[in-house]
Formats: sequence, C-alpha cells, structure tokens
Amino acid sequence: MNNTTAIEVAHDLERAISSARQRLIDSRPASAAAFRRAQASMPGGNTRTVLHFDPFPLTFKRGAGSDLWDVDDACYSDFVGEFSAGLYGHSDPIIKQAIRDALDQGIVMGGPGDREVALADLVTSRFPSIEQLRFCNSGTEANILALSAAIALSGKRKILVFEGAYHGGVLAFSTPPSVLNIPWEYVYVPYNDTQGAIETIGRHADSLAAVIVEPILGAAGNIPGTASFLRALREATASAGVLLIFDEVKTSRCGAGGIQGRLGISADFTTLGKYLGGGLPCGALGGRQHFMQRFDPSAPNAFRHAGTFNNNPCTMSAGLAGLSQIFTASRADKFDAACEEIRLEFNAMFSSLDVPMRCVGQGSMFSVHFVRSEPANPSDIPRISARLMRLLHLELLLEGVVVASRGDIFVSLPVEQRHIAALKSALNGFAARWAPLLRAAV
Repeated sequence: MNNTTAIEVAHDLERAISSARQRLIDSRPASAAAFRRAQASMPGGNTRTVLHFDPFPLTFKRGAGSDLWDVDDACYSDFVGEFSAGLYGHSDPIIKQAIRDALDQGIVMGGPGDREVALADLVTSRFPSIEQLRFCNSGTEANILALSAAIALSGKRKILVFEGAYHGGVLAFSTPPSVLNIPWEYVYVPYNDTQGAIETIGRHADSLAAVIVEPILGAAGNIPGTASFLRALREATASAGVLLIFDEVKTSRCGAGGIQGRLGISADFTTLGKYLGGGLPCGALGGRQHFMQRFDPSAPNAFRHAGTFNNNPCTMSAGLAGLSQIFTASRADKFDAACEEIRLEFNAMFSSLDVPMRCVGQGSMFSVHFVRSEPANPSDIPRISARLMRLLHLELLLEGVVVASRGDIFVSLPVEQRHIAALKSALNGFAARWAPLLRAAV
C-alpha cells in the first residue's frame, strides 16, 4: 500500500469509527449516565480494565440464558461469555439451585466440606496430568501458585514466558509487559517459535524454574499453539529438568480434557479457573502427586497455602453441579466440535466475500482478526487490525451483538441458533458493507 492510499484508508476508517461511536452515544443515554456516575468513586469509572472501551462501557442490568439487557433496555446476544467464565450462561437452573442449596446450609463455615472433595475428584478424573489439586479463587491466583511452587521446588529463579501471553492481572506479557507484573526474572520467546523455545530452554536450563504456556494464546487473540510446538515444549523441559506449566484457565473448556487431553501432553502443573466454579470465583492448581504433596500441611517443609474463600461452599456447589450434571465429559467434546463447525463456517463466509477476516481459535473460544492467513503469534497481525476491530465492535453493539472489544468471541452452552444467526448476520453485514475498506487496509 502506498502512502497516499494508507492515509486515505486511515481517514476513511476514522470517519467510520466516529460515526458508529456517535450512534452508540445517541442510542445509549442511560449507559452514558451510569458511566459518568461511576467515575466519581472509581478511577475511569472502572474496576476491571478489560471491560472499558470508548466512548463508555455498556452497563448491564439483567441476563438470562445467552441474552443480556442494558440499562437502556437494549437486548443483546451475549458472546462475551464473561471471557470464558460464563460457560453456563446467566440463569442455568441447575447452577442456581446448587447455589441456593449451599446458601441454605451455611456460607462461611471455616472448615472442609464434602463438595470440594467431589469437585476435586471430578477434575482429576477429567485431566490425567492432575493427580492432586488445590483450589483457590481465580486463574491469576492459580498461576501465581504454580510459578511460586516451581521456583521453590527447583531452587531456580527464571521463568520462560511467551510474548503476548496473559496469565493474570499481574502476569501480563503484552508488548511492553505490564508494569504491575510480579517482579520475577522472565525470559521471553515468541509464541509458536518451536526452535527458539527449545534453544532458550537449553541455554537457560541451569537457572530456569519453569516454562508457562497457554495452549491457546488468549488475550493476544486466541492464537492456537501448534501441536508440534506444544509437544516440543514438553520434550525440551523434560530433557532440561525444567517444570512445564500448562495454563488451561480458559482452554480447559476445549473438550473433556482441555488441549492437553486433545494432544496427549502431560504437564507438570496445570492451572484452571474461569468457568470451573460454575460462574462464581474459582481457580485450581493441579499436577503430579509428588509435586502437589508439598502442599500437604502435615508434610515436612510443607508449602503454606492459605485463602479464606478457597473452598467457598457456594463456589464448590456450583462448580460440582456444573461438571457433574451439565458440562460432562461427553458434552464437553460435543460442544467443542459443534462450536468448531461454527467457527469454520464463519471463515468460509469471509472467504466467499473475499475479505481479509478470520475467526482464529478453537471451538467455543475464538477471535476476529483482520488478516489474510492464520497468525502464528501476535506479530503476524497487522497494526491496523486493532482499529478495524474497534469499528466492528461498535457496529456489532448497534446490531444487538456483544463481543469483547478486542475481538474475543466466547460461545456459551445456552446459546441458541437465533444467537448464532444474529452473530453471523452481523458479521456478514459488516464484511459486505466495508469490504472495499478492508481490502485496502490489509
């Protein structure tokens, strides 16, 4: 693209964004007012950065199934899915009854309960690499525990992370990494760079405590790790005496045993979270028994792992109901396959329209990118893609479809054909309307 064309495309894109932005402002006055009120007590009117977008985040008042209503009474098909935590939707009757049962029996009892054992048994039966586990309150917490344990077990200090990875609010490795990250010593490698990872693991083996990897690079755009890349990490870490941590906080929903179950990879530690608590705060660190035994409070030199709400009865009850009665192993596999068909159908639609758009990911979690081919890592995504996504996000909201502002789409269990049809129609309409701009931009 020559400079003149690039400038023209940029101007056309900004005009389109400005128009969509104004239409949203005009049609959502109650959300605008709620945002202004929130700014008085919260910086930026926000307590969760990922939910913020310009001109203001929508304020929701009610959800049912996979529908959401905002304070302006506009209804949306929900494909944010609480960034994968909302697997069961907003009103599953089994989940709601499980929470009611827990409430009726006491909320903060300060001791072990039978539900946590039952939930732990279910998790260990689904993930062969998880021989024992400890519950916590989030995926962030689970990853902090995993990395802290790896450092303590190995006596080594370095951690290998992949560029663009997100392992929690204090473990965010975009470019540049978050200044709020835990100040450990990190070694960086591009995602899906198999040879680079193997060489780096070997070069730092004497000082490297762990390699932590998302089997699908989530916050950077749901970019899947190739099977050869992920298997190479297992082989290289095992050979070098380095612990391998699979962050399956999101990807554990991709089939009965997550991505490692699909590929037959056995990590040393696995972290879980998001939907695990049935929609309530929950996380888990699991792994091989001889590593996890260090968390046994009665063992010599035991790791001290506290957490007031680690076994919260409402969370344990909702999580147990979810895995035992709703998202069974059989349903997990069927759901992943059905959602993968939807993703591929959308990509076929984009190809038929000859536009540089793709849904990248696996099954029920994928992202829209403005690319001509599948990206292997974030550097393969053109910079203008983020601006194009801003336009798409606004246009989808105006069509009654809510996705993450960065392009993530999560399909939840209660999604009906009408929701899929609404998403497909909105994507098709956008691609058709803006095809000339998209082709010129990418």
